[in-house]
Amino acid sequence: MTQSVRAVDRALDILLCFTREEPTRTLTQIAESVHMSKTTVHRLLATLETRRFISRDKDTGMYRLGFRFVEMSSLVLHDMELRRWVQPYLKSLSEQYGETVDLSILDGSYVIYLEVIESSQRVKLAAAAGQRLPAYFTASGKALLAFTPEEQARKIITENIAEYEGETGITVSSALEDLSKISECGYAISEQEYEKHINAAAAPIFDAYRRAVASIAIVGPSFRLSSERLPALGLSIRKMADEISREVGLTALSTRPRRKS
Repeated sequence: MTQSVRAVDRALDILLCFTREEPTRTLTQIAESVHMSKTTVHRLLATLETRRFISRDKDTGMYRLGFRFVEMSSLVLHDMELRRWVQPYLKSLSEQYGETVDLSILDGSYVIYLEVIESSQRVKLAAAAGQRLPAYFTASGKALLAFTPEEQARKIITENIAEYEGETGITVSSALEDLSKISECGYAISEQEYEKHINAAAAPIFDAYRRAVASIAIVGPSFRLSSERLPALGLSIRKMADEISREVGLTALSTRPRRKS
């Protein structure tokens, strides 16, 4: 184990020593709990406090978990709430077209699937919630990247191209041009880009601030989702994604704290 990894492991031990029964602890109690010297624990606590993962009461010297965890938990809860909103739409799309439909978000240079409604047809994809794929080589990822700041999109595309084993012939500049076209039409198409014989169409979901927070896609075998059929599917998905975006946006606006006059 490298020194840096060991430091991370120790920092996690410190965070995990706080419980519902003991939400606050002294330096001595923490050191005894994690079996480390006070000097080491004090150094790690100082770093965690700087990043707001730990807070310290200046009067008592007691430590507790910081508000950074509240911020991070809100992100998880947001994804869970998004899944609740979107699931009826996904089921409707899957029933209408008889294909697999999914909900995904960006996770670094990948897309990760939060929800997957499988096709009822015999020939279907073996997709699963939690699966991660290179963002630019999926319709879901491209739908999100098209509305991502160019610097971030460029970085993700560069990482995807470097990692992808196939001979794609794709360059960063050509990929950015592709994203520009996607931002204009509002939906993305993927034709056998990551896996052979698999096509897809996807559109982004926006929050109240017009940030692309997720995407929905219809995915299926290329013999059913033909090149000729994909544009119509893209328009249909974009229409439904716009409906979801309005619901998400209105909900966010209705729950936003009002300014005191």
